[in-house]
Amino acid sequence: MIQISRRALLGAAAATLAAPALVTTAITEARAAAPFRNDLPPAWYRFKLGGYELTIISDGRLPLGKPEPAFPASPPEEIRNLLTGSFLDPASATLEQNALVLNTGRQLILFDTGMGESMGAASQMFGPTTGKLLANMKAAGIDPAQIDMVVLTHAHCDHCWALVDAQGRRNFPNAQVAVSETDLRFWTDDANKKGPDFMVPFIDGAKKNLSAYRDRMVMVQDGKEVTPGVTAFATPGHTMGHMVYFISDGNKTVVNTGDLAHHQVLLLKKPLWEFAFDTDPKLSAQSRFKMLTRLAADKHPVISYHFPWPGLGHVAKAGESFEWYAEPMNLTSL
Repeated sequence: MIQISRRALLGAAAATLAAPALVTTAITEARAAAPFRNDLPPAWYRFKLGGYELTIISDGRLPLGKPEPAFPASPPEEIRNLLTGSFLDPASATLEQNALVLNTGRQLILFDTGMGESMGAASQMFGPTTGKLLANMKAAGIDPAQIDMVVLTHAHCDHCWALVDAQGRRNFPNAQVAVSETDLRFWTDDANKKGPDFMVPFIDGAKKNLSAYRDRMVMVQDGKEVTPGVTAFATPGHTMGHMVYFISDGNKTVVNTGDLAHHQVLLLKKPLWEFAFDTDPKLSAQSRFKMLTRLAADKHPVISYHFPWPGLGHVAKAGESFEWYAEPMNLTSL
């Protein structure tokens, strides 16, 4: 048996009584104020699809402001109820900008470019939170000079204005640019500057950015491969040449939907609502409903350009509406 002396017991008791004072001192010293960092980490997210590696890159948030003007034919009270019912601010709608870089092992392909800085002050038409794509690409270890092809869902400012810099120099010097011929013609034609005020800068910006790649354009066709593993499907209306892209490797597919639906609540619960930036709002609504129905049936994962970061998830049917189910982000493995 172990013999414990009276002296040892008294020593242990004294140590126990002294311990709280030591702990209290340590905690007090750890309460020194730490400065606020006031910075954010780079925004990129990487995952696998079969043998492909995909990286979603943020161009930053795009604030629409009050949502009612963006949905001019929709009842304002219904807009507010849908937003508040989803715990969203009914006074300020915000969209993300989720560009995609696809590495097939043969090519490095960028889908859409964000707002960029090519049009100076006009590039900030949605505020200073946009134009982050190039910095976030570099943070993700992707050199713009490595991009082999830029595939555009359409030629709006927030999808093609980072093709060149403010001086008109190509940001992706070794890349081809793939776009539908319909969008190329429409958004580089000065005759289309009539209509809403935004048409003038939209067309001037598209002309500046697309013309820099005029000797290396690839015309996207409905139902055809743009490049191996990437097939285009026409969804006209938002622009007349708007495309979504099915990206496949073996039996694995993810669908990059661009601006098929701008808002994960308003345009999924109300897919036939019209959006102010649509070239043909009624046609856009029909294209949206048709493709969302297909996506819900196929159950393919979806990357949506404007849905909450990183825009990866699934679409499910809910009567005549749809629901968005965000994919949990995996930050531990590829």
